[in-house]
Amino acid sequence: MRAMGNDILEISDIKLLVNSFYEKVRKDSLLAHIFNDRIQDRWPLHLQKMYRFWQTVLLDEHTYEGRPFPPHANLPVDKTHFNRWLELFYETIDENFEGVKAQEAKWRAERMAELFYEKIIYIQNNPGKVIL
Repeated sequence: MRAMGNDILEISDIKLLVNSFYEKVRKDSLLAHIFNDRIQDRWPLHLQKMYRFWQTVLLDEHTYEGRPFPPHANLPVDKTHFNRWLELFYETIDENFEGVKAQEAKWRAERMAELFYEKIIYIQNNPGKVIL
């Protein structure tokens, strides 16, 4: 475990964040079945993708290519799921990091959750229309 006071500054920090967060998600009574059903035995690939995503977003090291929303478009989730996802993410940040990048990670996660939630609701309310 890292000493408190450290910010998210390098890939090892990203890996700690991602691994710690998804360990919580995989055990969470509300979220585990959604993630485990979707990802199944592909967790190592998912974690690698999440390392690259957060490395790109937080460290400005462009290692992620792709579109993050489409895999989430048809998940059976509502606002409660997004709130729990954010709660676990914030908890993970607070347990391991503090600083400017840690705060940025929370801000970015919140914006992403809001955007994904709005898009999912739109899709649910407008079957047949595509928004990706």
